[in-house]
Amino acid sequence: MDRPEDVAALRHLQQVHAPVLLSFLTRLTRGDVHRAEDIVQETVLRAWRNPEARNAEGHWNRAWLFTVAKRILIDQMRSADVRPAELPVGYIDDHAQPDDAIERLLDAREVRAALDSLPERLRITLVEIFFRERSVSEAADALDVPAGTVKSRTFYALRAMREALVSRGFDFGPAGQRRSTGDGDAGKGTPRKFEQL
Repeated sequence: MDRPEDVAALRHLQQVHAPVLLSFLTRLTRGDVHRAEDIVQETVLRAWRNPEARNAEGHWNRAWLFTVAKRILIDQMRSADVRPAELPVGYIDDHAQPDDAIERLLDAREVRAALDSLPERLRITLVEIFFRERSVSEAADALDVPAGTVKSRTFYALRAMREALVSRGFDFGPAGQRRSTGDGDAGKGTPRKFEQL
């Protein structure tokens, strides 16, 4: 379409029809000029790709252009309805639920992985004290070690557990409460069993 009549038809389209289309689409988009301009550009592009849509005078018919523009707008609205709304990244952090089931599940998974990384003597001590909720003397009987050993292992196990969790992105405040690491985990608490960490 490098012929002089094609160039003249495109110039006519841009000078005569584009301003009217822009005004029409700005009303349809409720004042969104940028969106209206995008639709005008897409309409002009489709007109350029469809030279057979020109009338006998070699110009694109305004009714055809308006129909194309409305279809583009309708397609955009349909695709926007299908696509979930886009939220800014900060929105997720600002609206984090402290008792989110998925976050609890991820926390539990990380706690299990951290627990599995401990030496067996420390791991089984924590399991007896925190997961089976046994007293020091009950854990000592179950593990067949003195009560003092259970206390000592619990101390070292909790310290090792804390280090393992920190290496997995947990950040503990002064009172044992987990704080945000800047990764969107604001407001989450430490798993209840490990509040002593």
